[in-house]
Amino acid sequence: MLQPTHPHLLFRRVLSPRAAYGLMAAVIGLALLASGTPSPLYGTYSAMWSLSPVVLTLVYAVYAFGVLATLLLAGPVSDAAGRRPVLLVALGALMSATVFFMLADSVAWLFAARAVQGLATGLALSAASAALLDLHPHRDPRAVGLHNGVASSVGMGLGVLISALIVELLPAPRVLPYVAAFLLFAVAFAGTLAMTEPVSEPVGLRLRPQRPGVPPAVRPAFLLAALGALSSWSIAGLSLSLGPELLAKLFHSTDHLVGGLSVFVLNGAAAVAQIAFRRSTPWAAAAGGSLALAAGLLGIVAAAATGSGFLYVGATVVTGAGFGVAFLGALRALSSAIPPEHRSAVMSAFYLVAYASISVPAIMAGVLTTPLGLNATFEIFGSVVAGVALIVAALAWRTRPSAPAGTTANVATVAPIRPGPGLRTLTPRLREAPSRTSAQPADASS
Repeated sequence: MLQPTHPHLLFRRVLSPRAAYGLMAAVIGLALLASGTPSPLYGTYSAMWSLSPVVLTLVYAVYAFGVLATLLLAGPVSDAAGRRPVLLVALGALMSATVFFMLADSVAWLFAARAVQGLATGLALSAASAALLDLHPHRDPRAVGLHNGVASSVGMGLGVLISALIVELLPAPRVLPYVAAFLLFAVAFAGTLAMTEPVSEPVGLRLRPQRPGVPPAVRPAFLLAALGALSSWSIAGLSLSLGPELLAKLFHSTDHLVGGLSVFVLNGAAAVAQIAFRRSTPWAAAAGGSLALAAGLLGIVAAAATGSGFLYVGATVVTGAGFGVAFLGALRALSSAIPPEHRSAVMSAFYLVAYASISVPAIMAGVLTTPLGLNATFEIFGSVVAGVALIVAALAWRTRPSAPAGTTANVATVAPIRPGPGLRTLTPRLREAPSRTSAQPADASS
């Protein structure tokens, strides 16, 4: 809802804190929605310009590396310059990226568009995530993490689904999906202009790169979270880059809706699971989610081996649910183990692992697809990642609390730094937020 700022500024109206909070969650969702928009069109681009699977996965990887570069180099910039100016720059750059996609007449345009999109997405996610914490009425990091994670998963899934619908049913399929994204970003841009600056005293642009590092005391928890990122983000990257092609092949269909179904199902299941298991303790979420992830991946392997599209969809539901819950638990365990003075360095190291996991395996899969075939590539990668997920489950099980005889363990959990296939803030505002401990955490993250 809009409310006037000062009586003498009759035409100056700003968003209420509640509306601004919703807008920031929408910005996160829109940034991830746009990142999934090109996915249903990769087959079209491949046919037009004779692109190999390696090139397609490199196009996807450029985006991931762009997000990572921004988070590491400019993650905290909105703490100094203010949320609004950083968000306006990011949204403007995201609109520019959609124009690059509309004008694309060669693969070089795709690389340029994805690079700009990745850099802008990292900037938008860091500023919007920090603004969520600023605007939350109780400044509860756990509640913010839930909303952040669900918005990311829903945005990613809807981006692929909406794009597939437009490509399949409407004319100008290489333009209209990006026109839709452009208009949504324009609305978000206007809303951001009407938002009050959450940072009370911005001091101007100040870049402070995040230096990765893991102190010895944190390394066991970091290993668990890093392996959790490897098992979950790698399959998410594979699903986004090559999943639509595999599902279309399994269903013997050229319908773009069929190809986009796998990404939508994966992210939708992750969002639902985050809400359903938001009260799980970190070790239980990491262990149980990893077991579900491994089971789902083995189902995908079986689907690729037998050529069953329906088995693939069912296994993707299980994989998505396990992915969301496992990553939630592993990262919560890590966040509770990091001393405040080392949080920036440890989370920087974590995101290096996470974005390497979402991009490098996808590139390797693209390389192997040509000699081995798409089905065999999914069988190999699914089996390897399932093995990693089982290792995560075993490590998480070993961290479970042991209660003294005759007592019941009461394990406090610490608010998470938001995980997920999308992107995560590294801002000092989030790192310095007061953390509430509770035996039953109030949220989950993707």
